[in-house]
Amino acid sequence: MNALVLGGTGFIGRHVVSALLARGHDVIIGSRHPRSSSRKLPAHARHCEMRVAHHEQLADILDWRQLLRGTDTVVNCVGILRERFHLTRPHETYERVHHMAPAALASACVRYAVPSFIHVSALGLRPDARSGFITSKLHGEAAVARAGGDYTIVRPSLLDGEGGYGAAWLRRLASWPIHFVPASATGRISPLAVSDLGEAIAGLAQLRGREDLRTVELGGPRAMTMRELLSTLRAANHRPPAPVIPIPHAIARLGSHVCDLLHLTPFSFGHLELMQCDNAPQSNRLADLLGRAPLAMGANTRH
Repeated sequence: MNALVLGGTGFIGRHVVSALLARGHDVIIGSRHPRSSSRKLPAHARHCEMRVAHHEQLADILDWRQLLRGTDTVVNCVGILRERFHLTRPHETYERVHHMAPAALASACVRYAVPSFIHVSALGLRPDARSGFITSKLHGEAAVARAGGDYTIVRPSLLDGEGGYGAAWLRRLASWPIHFVPASATGRISPLAVSDLGEAIAGLAQLRGREDLRTVELGGPRAMTMRELLSTLRAANHRPPAPVIPIPHAIARLGSHVCDLLHLTPFSFGHLELMQCDNAPQSNRLADLLGRAPLAMGANTRH
């Protein structure tokens, strides 16, 4: 099987690439900057063909024709935490990257007879959200489903593992002697190892034509609140419990907008909204896809 992994040098993508290679598949990696980002790949993946892919510039079906040539499966791992605006080229907006590009890609897979398409989204998305991050991902999911074909939408919970921007920050916060947590962050999350996600997606790539796999929710073995997550990470490093100071929602929201404006830390308005509701799978398919128990939060993950 020839698999095109878009965002293949990113946090999720490189684990998908490794898992596909481990199963004996040929992998093509789509990346914004193939030359500079290839160093992020593990050594065994650096022989893969690299193709340039700028999602903000791929809003039409025809834009995808060359990128899709010779592929049997496409895995879209591309996502942006924050929007970026440019003077000389299209802006990297949530709408372009999370909605318009996946919509065109899904339709292109149908038109150019790519047998299967896997689109990585997220858990916890809801239509009443105000965050452009969340609403654009919802619109992207809907567009993929409308395009038809043999598609799977993967919705993972919070990801843990080496090389993750958010995962590194959570570990840093857990090490602090005091934990500052938004008072409104009462939703439960089911953190999973990014290596497990990569293996699960590689398994899905081999399961074609399954109507029961149109939407797949994935999470780790335990659901917990943000407070419990920080406590779990702290205990994994053999640190004593830390006191928790709840941050009023209004202050937390103001802080999230400041972080979005200045591109500070992974904390964003979208993440604040996600933490207010459950972000755990209703029907968790992870163990079935792995054929084993998922790794626990705080365990040494493979990368």
